[in-house]
Amino acid sequence: MLLKSTTQRPVRIGCYSAFWGDSTAAAAQLVKHEGSNLDYLVADYLAEVTMGILAARRQRRIMQGKEKGIDFINEFISLVLRPQLSALIKNGTKVVTNAGGLDPVGCKEAIEALLVKMNIQGIKVAAVYGDDLLADKESPTLESFKEIHSFSTVSPVDHTKDADRMPTNDEPILSMNAYLGATAVAAALDQGAHIVVTGRVVDSALVVGPLMHEYQWKPSQSNYYDLLASASLAGHIIECGCHATGGNFTDWRQAAFSPYGGYSNMGYPIVEFDHHGEFIVTKPEQTGGVVSIGTVSEQILYEILDPALYLLPDVILDMRQVSLSQVGNNRILVKGAKGFQPSPWLKCSGTFLDGWKLSGELLIGGAEAKEKAIAVGQAIHKRVDGMLKERGMAPLRDYNMEALGTESIFGANGKCADTREVVLRLTGHHDDTAALGLFAMEVIPSATCMAPGITGGGAGRPKPVPNMVHFPCLVPKADIRTKLMVGTGTHQTLEWDAWDENASFAIPPTVSSIPEPDIKIPLVKTKLIHLAYGRSGDKGDVSNIGKSSCHELK
Repeated sequence: MLLKSTTQRPVRIGCYSAFWGDSTAAAAQLVKHEGSNLDYLVADYLAEVTMGILAARRQRRIMQGKEKGIDFINEFISLVLRPQLSALIKNGTKVVTNAGGLDPVGCKEAIEALLVKMNIQGIKVAAVYGDDLLADKESPTLESFKEIHSFSTVSPVDHTKDADRMPTNDEPILSMNAYLGATAVAAALDQGAHIVVTGRVVDSALVVGPLMHEYQWKPSQSNYYDLLASASLAGHIIECGCHATGGNFTDWRQAAFSPYGGYSNMGYPIVEFDHHGEFIVTKPEQTGGVVSIGTVSEQILYEILDPALYLLPDVILDMRQVSLSQVGNNRILVKGAKGFQPSPWLKCSGTFLDGWKLSGELLIGGAEAKEKAIAVGQAIHKRVDGMLKERGMAPLRDYNMEALGTESIFGANGKCADTREVVLRLTGHHDDTAALGLFAMEVIPSATCMAPGITGGGAGRPKPVPNMVHFPCLVPKADIRTKLMVGTGTHQTLEWDAWDENASFAIPPTVSSIPEPDIKIPLVKTKLIHLAYGRSGDKGDVSNIGKSSCHELK
Protein backbone atom coordinates (compact mmCIF):
# COMPACT_ATOMS: atom_id res chain seq x y z
CA MET A 1 0.00 0.00 0.00
CA LEU A 2 1.23 3.49 -0.85
CA LEU A 3 2.17 5.90 1.91
CA LYS A 4 0.13 9.10 1.89
CA SER A 5 1.09 12.43 3.41
CA THR A 6 -1.69 13.98 5.46
CA THR A 7 0.25 16.92 6.86
CA GLN A 8 -1.27 19.36 4.36
CA ARG A 9 -4.73 17.86 3.93
CA PRO A 10 -7.43 16.22 6.07
CA VAL A 11 -7.40 12.50 6.80
CA ARG A 12 -10.37 10.86 5.06
CA ILE A 13 -11.96 7.87 6.81
CA GLY A 14 -15.02 5.98 5.59
CA CYS A 15 -17.13 3.51 7.59
CA TYR A 16 -18.96 0.70 5.80
CA SER A 17 -20.46 -1.31 8.67
CA ALA A 18 -22.55 -0.45 11.72
CA PHE A 19 -23.09 -4.01 12.92
CA TRP A 20 -22.63 -7.66 11.99
CA GLY A 21 -25.17 -7.92 9.18
CA ASP A 22 -24.85 -4.50 7.55
CA SER A 23 -25.12 -4.24 3.76
CA THR A 24 -22.54 -6.24 1.84
CA ALA A 25 -22.57 -3.51 -0.84
CA ALA A 26 -21.31 -0.79 1.50
CA ALA A 27 -17.56 -1.49 1.40
CA ALA A 28 -17.61 -1.79 -2.38
CA GLN A 29 -19.39 1.57 -2.60
CA LEU A 30 -16.75 3.41 -0.59
CA VAL A 31 -13.84 1.72 -2.36
CA LYS A 32 -15.29 2.33 -5.82
CA HIS A 33 -16.48 5.91 -5.31
CA GLU A 34 -13.59 7.22 -3.22
CA GLY A 35 -10.64 5.34 -4.71
CA SER A 36 -7.26 6.70 -3.63
CA ASN A 37 -8.94 9.61 -1.81
CA LEU A 38 -9.87 7.27 1.05
CA ASP A 39 -7.07 6.95 3.60
CA TYR A 40 -8.83 4.46 5.87
CA LEU A 41 -11.74 2.07 5.59
CA VAL A 42 -13.18 1.16 9.01
CA ALA A 43 -15.98 -1.13 10.14
CA ASP A 44 -17.83 -1.86 13.37
CA TYR A 45 -19.20 -5.41 13.64
CA LEU A 46 -19.62 -5.85 17.38
CA ALA A 47 -22.89 -4.91 19.07
CA GLU A 48 -23.14 -5.85 22.76
CA VAL A 49 -25.07 -9.04 22.16
CA THR A 50 -22.74 -10.06 19.32
CA MET A 51 -20.04 -10.97 21.83
CA GLY A 52 -22.56 -13.21 23.59
CA ILE A 53 -23.51 -14.88 20.30
CA LEU A 54 -19.86 -15.58 19.52
CA ALA A 55 -19.28 -16.85 23.07
CA ALA A 56 -22.34 -19.13 22.94
CA ARG A 57 -21.14 -20.54 19.62
CA ARG A 58 -17.71 -21.18 21.10
CA GLN A 59 -19.19 -22.84 24.16
CA ARG A 60 -21.30 -25.19 22.03
CA ARG A 61 -18.22 -26.12 20.02
CA ILE A 62 -16.22 -26.88 23.17
CA MET A 63 -19.05 -29.01 24.55
CA GLN A 64 -18.96 -30.96 21.29
CA GLY A 65 -15.25 -31.64 21.81
CA LYS A 66 -14.06 -29.33 19.03
CA GLU A 67 -11.03 -27.30 20.05
CA LYS A 68 -10.67 -25.01 17.04
CA GLY A 69 -13.31 -22.90 15.35
CA ILE A 70 -14.09 -19.47 13.95
CA ASP A 71 -14.58 -16.99 16.80
CA PHE A 72 -14.28 -13.88 14.65
CA ILE A 73 -16.46 -12.30 11.95
CA ASN A 74 -15.49 -14.43 8.98
CA GLU A 75 -17.76 -12.44 6.63
CA PHE A 76 -15.25 -9.58 6.89
CA ILE A 77 -12.70 -11.77 5.13
CA SER A 78 -14.99 -13.55 2.68
CA LEU A 79 -17.41 -10.76 1.72
CA VAL A 80 -15.27 -7.63 2.09
CA LEU A 81 -11.54 -8.25 2.15
CA ARG A 82 -11.33 -10.93 -0.52
CA PRO A 83 -13.21 -8.98 -3.25
CA GLN A 84 -11.84 -5.53 -2.30
CA LEU A 85 -8.26 -6.28 -1.32
CA SER A 86 -6.66 -5.62 -4.70
CA ALA A 87 -8.37 -2.24 -5.02
CA LEU A 88 -7.53 -1.30 -1.42
CA ILE A 89 -3.85 -2.04 -2.02
CA LYS A 90 -3.85 -0.12 -5.30
CA ASN A 91 -5.54 2.88 -3.65
CA GLY A 92 -3.29 2.83 -0.59
CA THR A 93 -6.28 2.55 1.75
CA LYS A 94 -5.65 0.96 5.14
CA VAL A 95 -8.31 -1.08 6.97
CA VAL A 96 -9.21 -1.00 10.69
CA THR A 97 -12.04 -3.13 12.07
CA ASN A 98 -13.19 -4.93 15.23
CA ALA A 99 -14.04 -8.03 13.18
CA GLY A 100 -11.60 -9.95 15.39
CA GLY A 101 -14.46 -10.68 17.77
CA LEU A 102 -13.32 -13.18 20.39
CA ASP A 103 -10.21 -14.19 18.43
CA PRO A 104 -8.38 -11.24 16.85
CA VAL A 105 -5.17 -13.25 16.49
CA GLY A 106 -7.08 -16.02 14.69
CA CYS A 107 -8.63 -13.39 12.41
CA LYS A 108 -5.15 -12.00 11.70
CA GLU A 109 -3.90 -15.47 10.78
CA ALA A 110 -6.88 -16.04 8.48
CA ILE A 111 -6.16 -12.75 6.69
CA GLU A 112 -2.51 -13.71 6.31
CA ALA A 113 -3.57 -17.05 4.84
CA LEU A 114 -5.75 -15.17 2.34
CA LEU A 115 -2.79 -12.98 1.36
CA VAL A 116 -0.72 -16.10 0.67
CA LYS A 117 -3.55 -17.65 -1.34
CA MET A 118 -3.90 -14.46 -3.41
CA ASN A 119 -0.10 -14.26 -3.80
CA ILE A 120 -0.02 -10.78 -2.25
CA GLN A 121 3.17 -9.74 -0.50
CA GLY A 122 4.23 -6.73 1.54
CA ILE A 123 0.98 -6.32 3.49
CA LYS A 124 1.36 -6.34 7.26
CA VAL A 125 -1.57 -7.41 9.46
CA ALA A 126 -1.94 -6.58 13.16
CA ALA A 127 -4.19 -7.88 15.94
CA VAL A 128 -5.27 -5.92 19.03
CA TYR A 129 -6.54 -8.08 21.90
CA GLY A 130 -6.67 -8.40 25.67
CA ASP A 131 -10.32 -7.38 25.94
CA ASP A 132 -11.57 -10.90 26.76
CA LEU A 133 -11.64 -10.76 30.56
CA LEU A 134 -12.61 -14.40 30.95
CA ALA A 135 -9.61 -15.71 29.00
CA ASP A 136 -7.47 -16.22 32.11
CA LYS A 137 -10.24 -16.96 34.61
CA GLU A 138 -10.67 -20.46 36.02
CA SER A 139 -14.23 -19.59 37.04
CA PRO A 140 -16.28 -17.43 34.65
CA THR A 141 -18.11 -15.53 37.40
CA LEU A 142 -18.00 -12.06 38.96
CA GLU A 143 -16.34 -13.64 42.02
CA SER A 144 -13.16 -14.06 39.97
CA PHE A 145 -12.74 -10.29 39.62
CA LYS A 146 -11.02 -8.26 42.31
CA GLU A 147 -13.09 -5.15 41.70
CA ILE A 148 -16.34 -4.44 39.81
CA HIS A 149 -18.18 -1.11 39.76
CA SER A 150 -21.64 -0.08 38.69
CA PHE A 151 -21.55 2.04 35.57
CA SER A 152 -23.25 4.84 37.53
CA THR A 153 -20.36 5.52 39.89
CA VAL A 154 -18.88 8.29 37.72
CA SER A 155 -21.99 10.07 36.52
CA PRO A 156 -25.03 11.77 38.04
CA VAL A 157 -27.14 9.85 35.51
CA ASP A 158 -28.51 6.56 36.88
CA HIS A 159 -27.51 4.16 34.09
CA THR A 160 -28.78 1.05 35.83
CA LYS A 161 -32.33 2.09 36.62
CA ASP A 162 -34.80 -0.25 34.91
CA ALA A 163 -31.90 -2.00 33.15
CA ASP A 164 -31.33 -5.74 33.06
CA ARG A 165 -29.97 -7.20 36.28
CA MET A 166 -26.34 -8.00 36.96
CA PRO A 167 -25.47 -11.67 37.39
CA THR A 168 -25.00 -12.90 40.93
CA ASN A 169 -21.42 -13.43 42.09
CA ASP A 170 -21.51 -17.17 41.41
CA GLU A 171 -23.70 -17.11 38.30
CA PRO A 172 -21.75 -18.28 35.20
CA ILE A 173 -20.92 -15.52 32.70
CA LEU A 174 -21.00 -16.27 29.00
CA SER A 175 -18.77 -13.40 27.90
CA MET A 176 -17.17 -10.33 29.43
CA ASN A 177 -15.17 -7.94 27.31
CA ALA A 178 -13.56 -4.61 28.11
CA TYR A 179 -13.90 -1.69 25.71
CA LEU A 180 -10.24 -1.09 24.90
CA GLY A 181 -8.98 2.22 23.57
CA ALA A 182 -7.27 3.53 20.45
CA THR A 183 -3.61 3.55 21.46
CA ALA A 184 -2.97 -0.03 20.34
CA VAL A 185 -4.51 0.69 16.94
CA ALA A 186 -2.22 3.71 16.61
CA ALA A 187 0.78 1.64 17.73
CA ALA A 188 -0.01 -1.02 15.11
CA LEU A 189 -0.13 1.61 12.38
CA ASP A 190 3.08 3.19 13.71
CA GLN A 191 4.72 -0.21 13.24
CA GLY A 192 3.68 -0.41 9.62
CA ALA A 193 0.40 -2.34 9.76
CA HIS A 194 -1.88 -2.02 6.72
CA ILE A 195 -4.78 -4.02 8.20
CA VAL A 196 -5.65 -3.88 11.90
CA VAL A 197 -8.21 -6.23 13.45
CA THR A 198 -9.32 -5.83 17.05
CA GLY A 199 -11.59 -7.49 19.53
CA ARG A 200 -13.94 -5.39 21.66
CA VAL A 201 -12.71 -1.81 21.49
CA VAL A 202 -14.82 1.27 21.97
CA ASP A 203 -16.47 1.94 18.60
CA SER A 204 -14.79 5.32 18.07
CA ALA A 205 -11.30 3.78 18.53
CA LEU A 206 -11.46 2.56 14.94
CA VAL A 207 -11.25 6.22 13.88
CA VAL A 208 -9.25 7.67 16.78
CA GLY A 209 -6.39 5.19 16.30
CA PRO A 210 -5.68 6.19 12.69
CA LEU A 211 -5.84 9.90 13.59
CA MET A 212 -3.45 9.44 16.54
CA HIS A 213 -1.07 7.73 14.13
CA GLU A 214 -1.40 10.23 11.29
CA TYR A 215 -0.95 13.33 13.45
CA GLN A 216 1.29 11.75 16.11
CA TRP A 217 -0.62 13.29 19.01
CA LYS A 218 1.17 13.05 22.35
CA PRO A 219 -0.08 13.56 25.94
CA SER A 220 2.44 16.38 26.31
CA GLN A 221 0.42 18.56 23.89
CA SER A 222 -1.69 21.20 25.63
CA ASN A 223 -4.73 20.38 23.47
CA TYR A 224 -4.19 16.61 23.52
CA TYR A 225 -7.50 15.71 25.16
CA ASP A 226 -9.48 18.15 23.03
CA LEU A 227 -8.01 16.53 19.91
CA LEU A 228 -8.85 13.06 21.22
CA ALA A 229 -12.35 14.25 22.07
CA SER A 230 -12.93 15.61 18.58
CA ALA A 231 -11.55 12.43 17.00
CA SER A 232 -13.78 10.36 19.28
CA LEU A 233 -16.80 12.39 18.23
CA ALA A 234 -15.88 11.84 14.57
CA GLY A 235 -15.67 8.10 15.22
CA HIS A 236 -18.94 8.13 17.12
CA ILE A 237 -20.73 9.88 14.27
CA ILE A 238 -19.72 7.42 11.55
CA GLU A 239 -19.49 4.15 13.50
CA CYS A 240 -23.19 3.48 12.97
CA GLY A 241 -22.88 3.71 9.20
CA CYS A 242 -25.93 5.24 7.54
CA HIS A 243 -27.25 6.67 10.81
CA ALA A 244 -25.21 9.74 9.87
CA THR A 245 -26.40 9.83 6.26
CA GLY A 246 -30.16 9.57 6.69
CA GLY A 247 -30.72 6.06 7.98
CA ASN A 248 -33.23 5.83 10.84
CA PHE A 249 -33.74 9.59 10.46
CA THR A 250 -36.73 11.41 11.97
CA ASP A 251 -37.46 13.31 8.74
CA TRP A 252 -37.22 10.05 6.83
CA ARG A 253 -38.66 11.31 3.54
CA GLN A 254 -35.59 13.48 2.99
CA ALA A 255 -33.46 10.34 2.79
CA ALA A 256 -35.96 7.94 1.25
CA PHE A 257 -36.61 10.16 -1.78
CA SER A 258 -33.20 11.79 -2.02
CA PRO A 259 -31.36 12.01 -5.37
CA TYR A 260 -29.40 9.06 -6.75
CA GLY A 261 -31.70 6.34 -5.48
CA GLY A 262 -32.60 7.32 -1.92
CA TYR A 263 -32.84 4.33 0.37
CA SER A 264 -31.86 1.90 -2.40
CA ASN A 265 -28.43 3.50 -2.80
CA MET A 266 -27.67 4.94 0.63
CA GLY A 267 -24.27 6.60 0.85
CA TYR A 268 -22.04 5.49 3.72
CA PRO A 269 -20.37 8.15 5.88
CA ILE A 270 -16.96 9.72 5.53
CA VAL A 271 -15.14 12.09 7.87
CA GLU A 272 -12.50 14.52 6.67
CA PHE A 273 -10.46 15.30 9.79
CA ASP A 274 -8.18 18.36 9.84
CA HIS A 275 -5.03 18.50 11.98
CA HIS A 276 -6.54 21.40 13.98
CA GLY A 277 -9.26 19.06 15.29
CA GLU A 278 -12.24 20.17 13.21
CA PHE A 279 -13.83 17.77 10.77
CA ILE A 280 -16.43 17.46 8.04
CA VAL A 281 -18.99 14.68 7.75
CA THR A 282 -19.97 13.75 4.20
CA LYS A 283 -20.68 10.78 1.91
CA PRO A 284 -19.69 9.67 -1.61
CA GLU A 285 -20.99 11.76 -4.50
CA GLN A 286 -23.98 10.45 -6.44
CA THR A 287 -25.24 8.22 -3.63
CA GLY A 288 -28.57 8.34 -1.83
CA GLY A 289 -29.29 9.64 1.63
CA VAL A 290 -28.56 13.03 3.13
CA VAL A 291 -25.91 14.54 5.38
CA SER A 292 -27.43 17.45 7.26
CA ILE A 293 -27.39 19.10 10.66
CA GLY A 294 -30.36 16.90 11.49
CA THR A 295 -28.82 13.55 10.51
CA VAL A 296 -25.52 14.31 12.23
CA SER A 297 -27.05 15.70 15.43
CA GLU A 298 -29.30 12.65 15.75
CA GLN A 299 -26.28 10.37 15.62
CA ILE A 300 -24.31 12.51 18.05
CA LEU A 301 -26.97 11.87 20.71
CA TYR A 302 -27.28 8.16 19.95
CA GLU A 303 -26.54 6.03 23.04
CA ILE A 304 -24.35 8.60 24.80
CA LEU A 305 -26.33 8.74 28.07
CA ASP A 306 -24.65 11.85 29.57
CA PRO A 307 -23.47 14.41 26.95
CA ALA A 308 -21.10 16.01 29.47
CA LEU A 309 -19.50 12.69 30.42
CA TYR A 310 -19.19 10.36 27.46
CA LEU A 311 -16.77 7.93 29.06
CA LEU A 312 -14.13 6.53 26.73
CA PRO A 313 -10.88 4.66 27.46
CA ASP A 314 -8.55 7.42 26.25
CA VAL A 315 -10.57 10.56 26.97
CA ILE A 316 -13.80 11.85 28.47
CA LEU A 317 -15.78 13.61 25.76
CA ASP A 318 -17.87 16.66 26.65
CA MET A 319 -20.09 17.46 23.68
CA ARG A 320 -22.21 20.22 25.23
CA GLN A 321 -20.50 22.94 23.16
CA VAL A 322 -20.35 21.11 19.85
CA SER A 323 -21.58 23.14 16.88
CA LEU A 324 -22.67 21.96 13.44
CA SER A 325 -22.58 24.04 10.26
CA GLN A 326 -23.77 23.19 6.76
CA VAL A 327 -20.78 24.16 4.59
CA GLY A 328 -21.83 22.51 1.35
CA ASN A 329 -24.14 19.95 -0.20
CA ASN A 330 -24.05 16.92 2.13
CA ARG A 331 -21.14 18.48 4.06
CA ILE A 332 -21.39 19.26 7.79
CA LEU A 333 -18.58 20.97 9.70
CA VAL A 334 -18.27 19.78 13.31
CA LYS A 335 -16.26 21.59 15.98
CA GLY A 336 -16.32 22.43 19.67
CA ALA A 337 -15.70 19.05 21.32
CA LYS A 338 -13.94 19.25 24.67
CA GLY A 339 -11.89 16.50 26.25
CA PHE A 340 -10.66 15.63 29.72
CA GLN A 341 -8.30 13.09 31.22
CA PRO A 342 -9.95 9.64 31.27
CA SER A 343 -11.19 7.77 34.31
CA PRO A 344 -9.31 4.89 36.01
CA TRP A 345 -11.92 2.42 34.74
CA LEU A 346 -12.93 0.71 31.54
CA LYS A 347 -16.50 0.03 30.61
CA CYS A 348 -17.12 -3.68 30.11
CA SER A 349 -19.85 -5.49 28.24
CA GLY A 350 -20.97 -8.80 29.71
CA THR A 351 -23.56 -11.41 28.88
CA PHE A 352 -24.85 -14.30 30.93
CA LEU A 353 -27.34 -17.06 30.30
CA ASP A 354 -30.57 -16.55 32.25
CA GLY A 355 -32.58 -19.62 31.26
CA TRP A 356 -34.16 -20.11 27.86
CA LYS A 357 -36.81 -18.35 25.84
CA LEU A 358 -39.13 -19.23 23.00
CA SER A 359 -41.26 -17.07 20.71
CA GLY A 360 -44.08 -18.25 18.49
CA GLU A 361 -46.36 -16.31 16.16
CA LEU A 362 -49.87 -16.77 14.81
CA LEU A 363 -51.59 -14.71 12.12
CA ILE A 364 -55.21 -14.08 13.05
CA GLY A 365 -57.62 -12.43 10.63
CA GLY A 366 -61.28 -11.47 10.41
CA ALA A 367 -63.69 -9.61 12.63
CA GLU A 368 -62.65 -8.93 16.25
CA ALA A 369 -59.11 -10.07 15.47
CA LYS A 370 -57.56 -8.24 18.45
CA GLU A 371 -59.99 -9.72 20.96
CA LYS A 372 -59.50 -13.20 19.49
CA ALA A 373 -55.73 -12.84 19.69
CA ILE A 374 -55.79 -11.84 23.36
CA ALA A 375 -58.16 -14.68 24.20
CA VAL A 376 -55.96 -17.21 22.37
CA GLY A 377 -52.78 -15.92 24.02
CA GLN A 378 -54.28 -16.09 27.50
CA ALA A 379 -55.67 -19.57 26.87
CA ILE A 380 -52.35 -20.96 25.64
CA HIS A 381 -50.60 -19.58 28.72
CA LYS A 382 -53.15 -21.09 31.09
CA ARG A 383 -53.15 -24.39 29.20
CA VAL A 384 -49.34 -24.72 29.25
CA ASP A 385 -49.00 -23.85 32.94
CA GLY A 386 -51.64 -26.47 33.73
CA MET A 387 -49.75 -29.10 31.75
CA LEU A 388 -46.47 -28.17 33.44
CA LYS A 389 -48.09 -28.48 36.86
CA GLU A 390 -49.37 -31.95 35.99
CA ARG A 391 -45.82 -32.98 35.13
CA GLY A 392 -44.38 -31.55 38.35
CA MET A 393 -42.56 -28.78 36.50
CA ALA A 394 -42.32 -25.10 37.44
CA PRO A 395 -44.58 -22.65 35.59
CA LEU A 396 -43.19 -20.33 32.95
CA ARG A 397 -40.96 -17.72 34.61
CA ASP A 398 -42.23 -15.00 32.30
CA TYR A 399 -44.84 -14.86 29.59
CA ASN A 400 -45.28 -12.00 27.14
CA MET A 401 -48.19 -11.58 24.74
CA GLU A 402 -48.26 -9.02 21.92
CA ALA A 403 -51.10 -8.39 19.49
CA LEU A 404 -48.98 -6.85 16.74
CA GLY A 405 -50.92 -4.56 14.48
CA THR A 406 -53.02 -3.13 17.30
CA GLU A 407 -50.40 -0.67 18.64
CA SER A 408 -49.50 -3.10 21.42
CA ILE A 409 -46.01 -1.61 21.68
CA PHE A 410 -47.58 1.68 22.84
CA GLY A 411 -49.22 0.03 25.84
CA ALA A 412 -51.87 2.21 27.46
CA ASN A 413 -51.23 4.88 24.82
CA GLY A 414 -52.32 2.63 21.95
CA LYS A 415 -55.13 4.04 19.84
CA CYS A 416 -56.04 1.13 17.58
CA ALA A 417 -59.54 0.07 18.60
CA ASP A 418 -59.99 -2.75 16.11
CA THR A 419 -58.38 -4.36 13.10
CA ARG A 420 -59.07 -7.35 10.90
CA GLU A 421 -55.45 -8.60 10.89
CA VAL A 422 -53.26 -9.32 13.92
CA VAL A 423 -49.99 -11.15 14.45
CA LEU A 424 -50.08 -12.74 17.90
CA ARG A 425 -46.56 -13.10 19.27
CA LEU A 426 -46.16 -15.24 22.37
CA THR A 427 -42.88 -15.46 24.29
CA GLY A 428 -42.14 -17.77 27.18
CA HIS A 429 -39.17 -17.85 29.58
CA HIS A 430 -38.12 -20.95 31.54
CA ASP A 431 -35.01 -22.64 32.94
CA ASP A 432 -35.87 -25.96 31.28
CA THR A 433 -35.93 -26.39 27.50
CA ALA A 434 -38.33 -29.30 27.94
CA ALA A 435 -40.92 -26.94 29.40
CA LEU A 436 -40.52 -24.59 26.46
CA GLY A 437 -40.76 -27.54 24.09
CA LEU A 438 -44.18 -28.26 25.58
CA PHE A 439 -45.09 -24.59 25.10
CA ALA A 440 -44.00 -24.77 21.44
CA MET A 441 -46.21 -27.79 20.80
CA GLU A 442 -49.29 -25.96 22.09
CA VAL A 443 -49.05 -22.85 19.88
CA ILE A 444 -50.06 -24.35 16.52
CA PRO A 445 -52.99 -26.49 17.81
CA SER A 446 -54.86 -23.29 18.62
CA ALA A 447 -55.71 -23.09 14.91
CA THR A 448 -58.24 -25.89 15.33
CA CYS A 449 -59.15 -25.78 19.01
CA MET A 450 -59.45 -22.06 19.57
CA ALA A 451 -60.48 -18.93 17.63
CA PRO A 452 -61.49 -18.82 13.96
CA GLY A 453 -59.33 -16.90 11.53
CA ILE A 454 -55.91 -18.34 12.50
CA THR A 455 -54.25 -18.62 9.10
CA GLY A 456 -50.59 -19.29 9.79
CA GLY A 457 -47.97 -20.09 12.38
CA GLY A 458 -45.03 -17.95 11.31
CA ALA A 459 -42.03 -20.17 10.55
CA GLY A 460 -43.59 -23.29 12.02
CA ARG A 461 -43.05 -24.81 15.44
CA PRO A 462 -40.67 -22.52 17.36
CA LYS A 463 -37.56 -23.75 19.18
CA PRO A 464 -36.02 -22.63 22.50
CA VAL A 465 -32.98 -20.35 22.32
CA PRO A 466 -30.64 -19.19 25.09
CA ASN A 467 -31.92 -16.14 26.94
CA MET A 468 -28.77 -14.03 26.91
CA VAL A 469 -28.82 -11.01 29.19
CA HIS A 470 -26.47 -8.08 28.66
CA PHE A 471 -25.01 -6.14 31.57
CA PRO A 472 -22.54 -3.21 31.70
CA CYS A 473 -20.00 -2.60 34.43
CA LEU A 474 -16.68 -0.90 35.14
CA VAL A 475 -13.37 -2.67 35.82
CA PRO A 476 -10.17 -0.87 36.91
CA LYS A 477 -7.75 -0.22 34.05
CA ALA A 478 -4.96 -1.45 36.28
CA ASP A 479 -6.44 -4.97 36.02
CA ILE A 480 -6.58 -4.98 32.21
CA ARG A 481 -3.72 -5.17 29.69
CA THR A 482 -4.02 -4.29 26.02
CA LYS A 483 -1.99 -6.60 23.79
CA LEU A 484 -0.75 -6.22 20.25
CA MET A 485 0.80 -8.42 17.58
CA VAL A 486 2.04 -6.91 14.33
CA GLY A 487 3.04 -9.07 11.38
CA THR A 488 5.49 -11.80 12.38
CA GLY A 489 6.51 -9.90 15.50
CA THR A 490 6.12 -10.98 19.10
CA HIS A 491 3.19 -10.31 21.40
CA GLN A 492 3.40 -6.84 22.95
CA THR A 493 1.77 -5.52 26.12
CA LEU A 494 0.93 -1.82 26.11
CA GLU A 495 0.74 0.48 29.12
CA TRP A 496 -2.13 2.88 29.75
CA ASP A 497 -1.64 6.61 29.57
CA ALA A 498 -2.19 8.51 32.83
CA TRP A 499 -5.73 8.73 34.14
CA ASP A 500 -7.52 11.10 36.49
CA GLU A 501 -6.86 9.78 40.00
CA ASN A 502 -8.89 12.55 41.67
CA ALA A 503 -12.18 11.81 39.86
CA SER A 504 -12.52 15.47 38.90
CA PHE A 505 -14.27 14.26 35.75
CA ALA A 506 -17.34 13.48 37.85
CA ILE A 507 -17.99 17.22 38.18
CA PRO A 508 -17.87 18.60 34.63
CA PRO A 509 -17.25 22.34 34.17
CA THR A 510 -20.22 24.63 33.86
CA VAL A 511 -21.09 25.81 30.36
CA SER A 512 -23.45 28.50 29.18
CA SER A 513 -27.03 27.29 29.04
CA ILE A 514 -29.27 27.85 26.05
CA PRO A 515 -31.33 30.98 26.72
CA GLU A 516 -35.04 30.58 27.13
CA PRO A 517 -36.96 31.85 24.08
CA ASP A 518 -38.97 35.03 24.47
CA ILE A 519 -42.34 33.83 23.17
CA LYS A 520 -44.78 36.66 22.46
CA ILE A 521 -47.18 34.84 20.18
CA PRO A 522 -49.90 32.33 21.10
CA LEU A 523 -48.66 28.78 21.61
CA VAL A 524 -49.82 26.02 19.28
CA LYS A 525 -50.11 22.41 20.36
CA THR A 526 -48.33 20.00 18.00
CA LYS A 527 -46.57 16.66 17.98
CA LEU A 528 -43.04 16.48 19.36
CA ILE A 529 -41.85 14.90 16.11
CA HIS A 530 -42.63 18.20 14.39
CA LEU A 531 -40.30 20.09 16.73
CA ALA A 532 -37.35 17.88 17.60
CA TYR A 533 -35.07 15.21 16.24
CA GLY A 534 -34.84 12.02 18.26
CA ARG A 535 -33.43 8.53 18.18
CA SER A 536 -33.54 5.63 20.60
CA GLY A 537 -30.74 3.21 21.31
CA ASP A 538 -32.27 -0.22 21.77
CA LYS A 539 -30.60 -2.87 23.93
CA GLY A 540 -33.10 -5.69 24.15
CA ASP A 541 -35.97 -4.39 26.26
CA VAL A 542 -34.04 -1.30 27.43
CA SER A 543 -33.89 1.94 25.45
CA ASN A 544 -32.36 5.38 25.87
CA ILE A 545 -33.70 8.31 23.90
CA GLY A 546 -31.74 11.32 22.68
CA LYS A 547 -33.50 14.53 21.65
CA SER A 548 -31.62 17.26 19.82
CA SER A 549 -32.36 20.93 19.19
CA CYS A 550 -35.66 21.98 17.70
CA HIS A 551 -36.09 22.43 14.00
CA GLU A 552 -38.52 24.38 11.87
CA LEU A 553 -42.19 23.74 12.56
CA LYS A 554 -43.83 21.91 9.69
